[in-house]
Amino acid sequence: MVDPTSDLGTDVTAENAPHCASCDDPIVDEPTHRVVTWVEEGVTETRHFCDETCLKEWNDGR
Repeated sequence: MVDPTSDLGTDVTAENAPHCASCDDPIVDEPTHRVVTWVEEGVTETRHFCDETCLKEWNDGR
């Protein structure tokens, strides 16, 4: 996976891009890309989403 603080779009391919937590599509150079980050039991968790629709469809029990 690509470092989430890096400039996405530079040397990012479908193979090493983050995948959407809702639809599992690779997120490559998407201006609608959304990220949710939280800390759980001292560990940082991150989920990537293609767009606002996928983010709204995500249900992890939170």
